Amino acid sequence: MTGDFYGLPTRIIDNGKIRVEFLREAGPRIVRLFVNGSDENQLAEVPEAKAVTPFGDYYFRGGHRLWHSPEAFPRSYLPDNAGLSIEESNGEIRLVSALEPATAIRKSISIRLHENQAALTLTHELRNDGMWQVELAPWAITQFRLGGVVILPQRVEPFDKDSLLPNRALVLWHYTSWHDPRLQLDDEYIFIRAQARTPPCKIGYLNHAGWIGYWREGIFFRKRFEPRVELPYPDFGCNAECYCGEEFVEVETVAPLARLEPGASVTHTEVWEFFKGLDDVDLPESLKQKLGSS
Repeated sequence: MTGDFYGLPTRIIDNGKIRVEFLREAGPRIVRLFVNGSDENQLAEVPEAKAVTPFGDYYFRGGHRLWHSPEAFPRSYLPDNAGLSIEESNGEIRLVSALEPATAIRKSISIRLHENQAALTLTHELRNDGMWQVELAPWAITQFRLGGVVILPQRVEPFDKDSLLPNRALVLWHYTSWHDPRLQLDDEYIFIRAQARTPPCKIGYLNHAGWIGYWREGIFFRKRFEPRVELPYPDFGCNAECYCGEEFVEVETVAPLARLEPGASVTHTEVWEFFKGLDDVDLPESLKQKLGSS
């Protein structure tokens, strides 16, 4: 099935529980996602939001995208408006970008819907098609509509057997204030209330739990990934990050830093799960109570 996203051609895939729409010629981008027959896109739509770069306008669009970390301008903002190719094999759809002109990096996102579940697996890949080694980390960014609560699980058990070493760290971006009312610090979880406010709020940390969540209007979203905490990460060691601005909230995971020789690639996998109500998801009762009262 085909569609349209503000003038850009799309393709739609559906397993009866979840419907996913992605761009057919630009990206790789997932732009819409519908759960259990709902007509509301779970993802943010910001078709006019853009950054002006020496290589042309970069459009955020909303939805889900793949970047390489650490963030830098204009490297992170290279336009992806054309040149996408689509490959299909054994029930998986792979969206492959054109070669980035300034970096010689080629991006791809592979999508596999789970049978009879409101779930999918995304495999993100960065390939170095240049002439020299590069260091980077795959960075998977999902923009959601505002109005919900982001859940960032924290490590509470000791890091070492003698309970002498620190067991967690929190990274703040320069525009983030400790006094931002959206930011709620708790022992087991950090919550970010996804509300429009200036300046934006962004935090990151080394996530040991292997998941982050978003609870909004009766739908719980969980993004699972492998937390390879023994490896180096960008952004002072962050593998999970959240940004909240005036138009959307971003739920992000980051892979370990990798040094890619010419022709080499690195992958980063996420599993997305959507649950209708908190009773359907395996969360601690204490967390369900906090979300239910939010």
